[in-house]
Amino acid sequence: MDKVLCSVIVPMYNEEEVITETYQRLTTVMDSIGENYEIIFINDGSRDNTRAIISEFCRNNDKIKMIDFARNFGHQIAITAGMDYAAGECMVIIDGDLQDPPELIPDMIKIWRDGYEVVYGKRKSRKGETFFKKITAKVYYRILRTLTNVDIPVDTGDFRLIDRKVCEALKQLPERSRYVRGLMSWVGFKQIAIEFERNERFAGETKYPLKKMLKLAMDGIMSFSYKPLKLASYIGAILSGISFLYLIFVLFQKLFFPEAAQSGWTSLIAVSLFFNGIILLMLGIIGEYIGRIYEEAKGRPLYIIRELKNMEKRVGPRYNTNQNANPE
Repeated sequence: MDKVLCSVIVPMYNEEEVITETYQRLTTVMDSIGENYEIIFINDGSRDNTRAIISEFCRNNDKIKMIDFARNFGHQIAITAGMDYAAGECMVIIDGDLQDPPELIPDMIKIWRDGYEVVYGKRKSRKGETFFKKITAKVYYRILRTLTNVDIPVDTGDFRLIDRKVCEALKQLPERSRYVRGLMSWVGFKQIAIEFERNERFAGETKYPLKKMLKLAMDGIMSFSYKPLKLASYIGAILSGISFLYLIFVLFQKLFFPEAAQSGWTSLIAVSLFFNGIILLMLGIIGEYIGRIYEEAKGRPLYIIRELKNMEKRVGPRYNTNQNANPE
């Protein structure tokens, strides 16, 4: 079998409306390079016809591979599975909605051949997205950069090319609450940005509603920073100091100015509710970290595979394949 120059990793979840266009554009671009390649579609528990369409592609083209999850494990886990099974000297991660242009891949490969080990796409603009999503994304990336000691580039997503050695380094990172773009920054290597205009989704609906975006944001912050825990300590110390000063003030007022002392419950209840709210907030932050420790301690596989097509099984701690799956 010829050596594979580039593996294209494409997570898919309920993308029947766009997958044919994605396949055509990707194969056209990769054929133009004139090197051996593979396109790995990861079916992340789709409930529509995505799996059947990918299976048809696999029957007609042996360069098309499929990893079919037993259920929906999430976008970041799907990317991880693609990297685990990719055979290329380099890998390109791209979403299937065509917001990131496949036509940029030859330029990424050229930059990689010049010696860079990570070429990440940096968005100059985000077409077709709401003002709320644009502004919250902009704020989030800058908060993340402030909170962490890892230089995670702003205004970037998962669209990028990585060298084989970067992929092998990422396989050594077993955590389950994965923030892949952050992990790629953490492992280091020689990295460079390539700017592009992000397009509107070709068809279908976004698979990252607000709830999933918030979870991804929390994974990013809590996977790379313990500063929220330190913030809890600082706020606790400040509020304790304020409470002590307020106690001294009340005692002083009671002893020396009894006629001015307040005897009502309103201020007491207000102060009590404020401090209780702060305590619950701090407990929530601590709980998030404990929850992640619990997930890691369980040691469950990152994903379970129902079926592989056009690729071989692999066995090991990161190849959590259902051994009853029949590769084709």
